[in-house]
Amino acid sequence: MKIGNLIFNPEERTYVMGILNITPDSFSDGGKFSVLDSAIRQAILMVEEGADIIDIGGESTRPNHKEVSTEEEISRVIPVITELVKVLSKPVSIDTSKAEVAKEAVKAGASMINDVWGFKKDPYIASVAAEAGVVCCLMHNRDNTNYKNLIEDIKTELNESVNIALKAEVKKENIILDPGIGFGKTLEQNLEVMSNLSEIKELGFPVLLGTSRKSMIGLSLDLPVKERLEGTIATNVIGIQSGCSIIRVHDVKENLRAARMTDIILNYKSMM
Repeated sequence: MKIGNLIFNPEERTYVMGILNITPDSFSDGGKFSVLDSAIRQAILMVEEGADIIDIGGESTRPNHKEVSTEEEISRVIPVITELVKVLSKPVSIDTSKAEVAKEAVKAGASMINDVWGFKKDPYIASVAAEAGVVCCLMHNRDNTNYKNLIEDIKTELNESVNIALKAEVKKENIILDPGIGFGKTLEQNLEVMSNLSEIKELGFPVLLGTSRKSMIGLSLDLPVKERLEGTIATNVIGIQSGCSIIRVHDVKENLRAARMTDIILNYKSMM
């Protein structure tokens, strides 16, 4: 798989996606990078710390977030993408569920679409991904927590997203899956998903894990957002052990070091 100029080989090592929220209300870093210069500086810093991909979002996806218009989301993310592709050697991803935002982002230079609704919210976004030939990450999400069989239901619903993508002629090799930690799941359900990540991997696609600073960690450890680094690292190590290929994080340097150490241990036997 190729993401922009990045040759993505999930069997080789764990890749790190750095989070860049161009929003005033994201749960962890809302408002910190909504000014163009600060956003560019943060992206450069994350790349210097080892990020392989920068994921840019213009609308918060936290619970009870305020929805923004397509025009507002475009106005937030496009100037940042336009500048970043000039100064970064790493690919840029657009975190959106809106087809028009994705289309404009790809036009500006984004080489990946990261959709937290797995192509189910906007019926046209799959066609945007297919026509552009970009990689897409399809996340599991739903508007309730009423599962009959949690893991099987998630696998079924992820396969629905895959089928939407394939029907639109997205290439199978351009699909990544995300189990959707923190979305449409209770604390107990999130923990169960974390304990069964290998089953998501068995669907046959690279898996991206996004747990950074999320409420699962805060509720489990009774910690505020700014004190969830160690919990995030623990979830990522478990994710890597379970076959996840990409970790999506706010704190690049610390999570990268943990990922590299995990990779070394897991690959030790094959190096002998």
